[in-house]
Amino acid sequence: MASVDTTIVLLAFPTIAGSLSAPLTTVLWTILIYLLVVSVLTTQAGRISDLLGHGRVYNLGFVVFTVGSALCGLAPTATSLVAFRGVQAVGGAFMVATGTAILADHFPPSVRGRAFGFTTMGWNVGATLGIVLGGVLTTFFGWRYIFFINVPIGLVAVGIGYRVLGVGHRIKAHLDPVGMLLLGTLLALLVYGTTDFASSGPSAENLALVALGAGLVGPFVWWERRTPQPTLALGLFRSRLLSRSLLASFLQSLGYLSVVFVLIMYLQGIRGLSPLDAALLLIPGYILSSGLAPLAGRWADRYGAARFATLGIAFMLGGVLLYAQLRADTSYVLIALISLVTGIGGALFWPSNNKAVMHDVPPEHYGAVSGLLRTLTNSGTIGSYVLVITVASLAVPREVAFEVFTGTGGLIGSVSAAFLAAVRSVFYVMALVLLAAGALSASRHRGSDRPVPASPSGAAPPRRP
Repeated sequence: MASVDTTIVLLAFPTIAGSLSAPLTTVLWTILIYLLVVSVLTTQAGRISDLLGHGRVYNLGFVVFTVGSALCGLAPTATSLVAFRGVQAVGGAFMVATGTAILADHFPPSVRGRAFGFTTMGWNVGATLGIVLGGVLTTFFGWRYIFFINVPIGLVAVGIGYRVLGVGHRIKAHLDPVGMLLLGTLLALLVYGTTDFASSGPSAENLALVALGAGLVGPFVWWERRTPQPTLALGLFRSRLLSRSLLASFLQSLGYLSVVFVLIMYLQGIRGLSPLDAALLLIPGYILSSGLAPLAGRWADRYGAARFATLGIAFMLGGVLLYAQLRADTSYVLIALISLVTGIGGALFWPSNNKAVMHDVPPEHYGAVSGLLRTLTNSGTIGSYVLVITVASLAVPREVAFEVFTGTGGLIGSVSAAFLAAVRSVFYVMALVLLAAGALSASRHRGSDRPVPASPSGAAPPRRP
């Protein structure tokens, strides 16, 4: 559902802006507010789930997400829609923060890669459905139904969740309100400041917000080292496998999602495709990734996660370098074929890297680390948006870049040529980011993620009370 909601809103931008008589910069916040809230809350939500129960927090998140979806469908103005998307994002944060922890609860290390492979498949299926449903629902029923469709699905999912997951694994400990507040504040300042930088250009205000957020990192680390039950147990990051896997995840998100954004802008702005037609060219990659991910997860279980995560980044890097050769008349068939290369990369990377992240984490910190993983991934997504809009605004006016991004405007003549040059440049920049992610992935201790034999019964190891 989270994946569907990301792509489905992107395709409805022009219709929402026209229906609510709102500027595109306001409607764009329907995506940005979701990413901002999820980025700020997921680590704290994960830690809360360690204490209250992973299943309980996940189910609560699904309830809030479903209610927020209904409110979004009923929103009378663009401002209220953005606010209700924030409500929806609170539920989404509780869902995605606990998903990895729940899998770690229920699957032993010997088969976790396969489990993460199925969640990767689900994410790719959701992205594909979002593209198709976004076009169909917006065209034939209206944009409000892209949110209303979540309500019946959410009701069924909540019923299943409470029946199957229940309260879930929990530990006896206390919350760390000071640490949670410091972490939430510094993330909010950093994310909002950088997003405003992309939306409005550099200013004293957004630069001050970013500087203030960065300045809170020191106090947060100081507090977490001294409190007996921290939000983030910093000692966990002595594990080279964990720390480098998390950083590789951030860089992969920053590098790869920028590629998707730039590719869509190229197809809409230079090639003149509609948002739906542009998104359809990415479907072959999603489909291949969906089918391959469970098998790739099984390979990670059998042969070690780090090598397959690194191989996945190598495929993404190869696809990005191919995208960097795009011209104004490049065949659409070739673009779809390149998406297959990056699709293979995603199928190999995501389940393998998730398995590596959770390898050295003790059960009492599953939720916190699961949430941190999602915080870094979503922060990378926001960084992708900031980077793409910033680079695009160097070639064309910022308002034109927004129109190209949302599919409501195109480019002509020398402006198109200048934009194409910027597009190719940003692909090379993203290739460097992915190269760094691959280097981190490859530098993890050889054998530190070695396959763990399953117990005779195939059950997970005993949980702590």
